[in-house]
Amino acid sequence: MSGALALLDDVAAIAKVAAASVDDVIGQAAKAGAKAAGAVIDDAAVTPKYVHGFAPARELPIVWKIARGSIFNKVIILLPAALLLGTFAPWAIAPLLLLGGGYLCFEGAEKVWHWLNPPARHDVPVDEKALDAVHLEEQKVRGAIKTDFILSAEIMTIALSALPPEAGIAFQAAALLLVAIAITAGVYGAVALIVKADDVGLAMASRGRLGLTRAAGRGIVRGMPGFLRLLMLVGTAAMLWVGGSIIVHSLAEIGWHTPEDLIDHAAGFVAGLASGAEGAVAWTVKAALDGVLGLALGLVLIAPVGAVLRMTGQGGH
Repeated sequence: MSGALALLDDVAAIAKVAAASVDDVIGQAAKAGAKAAGAVIDDAAVTPKYVHGFAPARELPIVWKIARGSIFNKVIILLPAALLLGTFAPWAIAPLLLLGGGYLCFEGAEKVWHWLNPPARHDVPVDEKALDAVHLEEQKVRGAIKTDFILSAEIMTIALSALPPEAGIAFQAAALLLVAIAITAGVYGAVALIVKADDVGLAMASRGRLGLTRAAGRGIVRGMPGFLRLLMLVGTAAMLWVGGSIIVHSLAEIGWHTPEDLIDHAAGFVAGLASGAEGAVAWTVKAALDGVLGLALGLVLIAPVGAVLRMTGQGGH
């Protein structure tokens, strides 16, 4: 009997250790995912355009195809690559983050540039509806998955850099797998809700039994264009902020601390002028300066990066 009790104690102890390990993995995965906020928001902001113009019945299947491609990108291709990188070439993480941060800055600055300098009417592409619907859908899905691969690479690299370096490969694999699944489910679940919001609103407005329901439906329909514009603005701001932040932090990691020190000193100085909200003021100033740096760097990168993307047939999104 005493042996059975001792065995139960051992099992309970092992279960506690396992639960603590799971908690650690989940906690680190959450922190790592939060670090990738800019790329995640960009992913959610960009994807709805790939279902624009299709019949409502095809919207969710298209989102599902893109989501499957996204999880393949993250789990089958990028997760093993990230583990190999973290195990055999951790020195390469900071330079890769510089590339990823620079690309985020380019993406954000390109959007700002197009807002300030919209293309002339004769530069607008030929109406895609003239293409065969099946071919167009396949083309859009392939384009979305290519774009997702770039964003997913940024997400997984940022997530890897946020994990403790002393963590074992199994811990890193579990945390990155959680990040990949949670971010993909969150992004494409949100995209599915966004692209179907108009249909839901129309159904509520036309078939709602209560006046309040019909009014809410009309509000959804009227509000969606503005919401999508707001989402694009938030996504662009997040790209510039996170891209600038990655650049500053990665430069410090490879030995150049001046940009980070200057931003920290400026944020500390402004926060010192505030009373009772020093932390929030310091964070806001730092985020704003990171974003300004990201915009400046992105504007410089528009010409060279755009040329490379055109040569490789990618183009911006």
